[in-house]
Amino acid sequence: MVNPEDFDSFTDYLSALAAELDRYANVPDDVLEGIVRRDGSCIWLYTTGEAPDWTGDDLTDRELAASICAGCTTKLACLELELRTAGPFTLGVWGALSQEDRRDLYPIWRARRTGMNGGDQR
Repeated sequence: MVNPEDFDSFTDYLSALAAELDRYANVPDDVLEGIVRRDGSCIWLYTTGEAPDWTGDDLTDRELAASICAGCTTKLACLELELRTAGPFTLGVWGALSQEDRRDLYPIWRARRTGMNGGDQR
């Protein structure tokens, strides 16, 4: 996954991240969901009974979620799935990005998909 520290601007980072997600453009939603459910770090925690103790404080919980996502092997698949299913109405942490960052990413991602599909967008 691209690193925001490698870019001059946050917009450049989001553009590179959207380009990185292109590899999932033709993967069906159910396949992405299966990958995330099977291999996602957050799902694994819940299935093993080791779910984190959420505090109810947005910032603290967001940091906790991001730390869980940090070592996850399905970050990109998770992010792709969330952009497809929730679009600009996304909440929480998905693909190691906060909802604010995903909302900034969404129009860039959508424009790339529109271009890839000859104007057809989700």
